[in-house]
Amino acid sequence: MTRSRPDSLGGKAAIAGIGATEFSKNSGRSELKLAVEAVHAALDDAGLAPGDVDGLVTFTMDTSPEITVAQAAGIGELSFFSRIHYGGGAACATVQQAALAVAAGVADVVVCYRAFNERSGRRFGSGVQHREPSAEGAALGWALPFGLLTPASWVAMAARRYLHTYGLPPEVFGHVAVVDRRYAARNPAAYFYEKPITLAEHAASRWIVEPLRLLDCCQETDGGQAIVVTSAERARDLRRPPAVIVAAAQGAGRAQEQMTSFYRDDLSGLPEMSVVARQLWQTSGLRPSDIDVGILYDHFTPFVLMQLEEFGFCDPGEAAAFVAEDVLPLNTHGGQLGEAYLHGMNGIAEAVRQVRGTSVNQISGAATTLVTAGTGVPTSGLILGTDG
Repeated sequence: MTRSRPDSLGGKAAIAGIGATEFSKNSGRSELKLAVEAVHAALDDAGLAPGDVDGLVTFTMDTSPEITVAQAAGIGELSFFSRIHYGGGAACATVQQAALAVAAGVADVVVCYRAFNERSGRRFGSGVQHREPSAEGAALGWALPFGLLTPASWVAMAARRYLHTYGLPPEVFGHVAVVDRRYAARNPAAYFYEKPITLAEHAASRWIVEPLRLLDCCQETDGGQAIVVTSAERARDLRRPPAVIVAAAQGAGRAQEQMTSFYRDDLSGLPEMSVVARQLWQTSGLRPSDIDVGILYDHFTPFVLMQLEEFGFCDPGEAAAFVAEDVLPLNTHGGQLGEAYLHGMNGIAEAVRQVRGTSVNQISGAATTLVTAGTGVPTSGLILGTDG
């Protein structure tokens, strides 16, 4: 079924606080400790105390359960707790879940969090090492025996088809990497602070899985990020200007698999992101020309190009030129290629900073930001805006 009407969530909730740990390659502490630090930082940013929180949302992949984080962070009773599946595709959906709870009166203050030692601990980029039997995992059985063992290899299949369909060379992916690293170079919180790259450096980086080079792939990071969601009305009375949740959506496409949707009729796009895009545009009443800043999930550069096309910022096959022309400020924190890989949660924080006017790469007059979550999987998205 294809939705053809807006929902009623927009404008009822807002992000009132953001907080993070430092982003590193070796945090030296547990994932629970990282989660608690990020939650405390976000609450302090909002001017709230742990006792004000009655809801928590995280990823199914997170190792720190809601009740454990509540106990460790000094949070009392919970009236709402939730987890979202599909890895990075969950990022914006955590905020959607929180907003739904707040709008329905199920909770008053909900904190969304994600914390992991993805560099010093489990490295997602290493691919499938062991997997318990499951209906979901069965789909991987058609790819793993042929050497498609890692996220990079799964994305490379779609990337190769994209280049073939539009007659493009692999170098076009470099435009995304260069833009991300340009912003990261001016962001002291970014791992690649003061380390911009050129298109030539991108093209000279080693192959990972053709047509993907090293600089097409996001980094691996230890860290935590938390987001505080409450009603738009309450947020107005808190410490920071609210980032109103104008629209929020989830999306899964037809013939959807987790990273291996190779049996679709066309591999040169992201149907799941099209589902998200339609709902965001319908609910918000906005169009691509109304977006001031785009924070697009960038675990691999080709999927940034496909997202721009699915959202209608440009025609199919034209996204690389669109990025090169710098029409839309993109991933102003440096993205996951440049700042940190936090499964997209750090991108939500940057969207909030742009709306507040506090980004280190602030875009003048930024009032509306688009944020997306993981691609190649069932996913989610947000449009955030200023209050009024």
